[in-house]
Amino acid sequence: MRVLKLGSKGSDVMGIQSMLKKIEDVVQTDINYTYDVLINDIEGLKARYPFITIGVAGKSLLGKNLYYIKLGAGSNQVFYNAAHHALEWITSPLLMKFIENFANNYALGRKMRGYDVADIWSKSSIYIMPMVNPDGVDLVLNGLSKDNPYYNDLIVWNNGSTDFSKDWEANNRGVDLNHNYNASWQQSKEAEKLYGIYGPGPTRYSGLYPESEPETQAVVNFTKNHNFRLVIAYHSQGEVIYWQYDNIIPPGSRRIGELFSKASGYSLEEASGITAYAGYKDWFIEAFRRPGYTIEVGKGKNPLPISQFDKIYNDNEEVLLLASIV
Repeated sequence: MRVLKLGSKGSDVMGIQSMLKKIEDVVQTDINYTYDVLINDIEGLKARYPFITIGVAGKSLLGKNLYYIKLGAGSNQVFYNAAHHALEWITSPLLMKFIENFANNYALGRKMRGYDVADIWSKSSIYIMPMVNPDGVDLVLNGLSKDNPYYNDLIVWNNGSTDFSKDWEANNRGVDLNHNYNASWQQSKEAEKLYGIYGPGPTRYSGLYPESEPETQAVVNFTKNHNFRLVIAYHSQGEVIYWQYDNIIPPGSRRIGELFSKASGYSLEEASGITAYAGYKDWFIEAFRRPGYTIEVGKGKNPLPISQFDKIYNDNEEVLLLASIV
């Protein structure tokens, strides 16, 4: 895990306060959010807010960096991630815009929705991995490149089609990353045939074994190397919050879930069927017995249109603040 620390002195904050009031936002939220856009935004935020920490938790199947951003310097650690599923790329700008707004308000000494950002910064460390599946996101948004080492296989796995923009959730090996964690993985594998899944494909293929994919390995190792009090995995769609796994209810999970529900307007529900197996929050809850949540943003058919972004962000900004102190 590679970390690039960019400074944390108060002078860094004071020196950019006057500049920030007249500068346009770095993170644009009306465009297709590809991996290249993510990199440009991370570099822009790093340049503008030198007090944040940027790091690389691992590599994707095709060698893309799995970036994380750290906000804060406190002992209370939390972790938010997004875009396990390629079609659900709208969750990446959600977290990136939160990073920008949080850093901006910290630099200017302002509150967010009544929350004291400076106090959060001193008490908590918020770790954010905005794009767990960059290969899949680019496959959906940019299409299949001729130089992709899985070019022929991907067409076969996509039922003979070169159009990946409507149904593709998986990574570039046809594995659904949110069914690749070691929590009821065998049940997920056994449930595949009920959905007509017999190998790699657009969705719900659990892989050859738990954590077979470099992306899930990176997220697992990153989690093990920290002491997260709470985690949130962002997905789309449905405006629901899933909060439990296999009757394991860590202390405070229900109460926190209810607070998230109130803040977002999303319903608090329990997952069922194949969706209840082998996900990141499932693994976290089982492994650490601490609160973990899957939050499904927006409504409609994936991929959600970027026109939904403003509502999605407005629904979730308080959740992201609340989760860092609850």
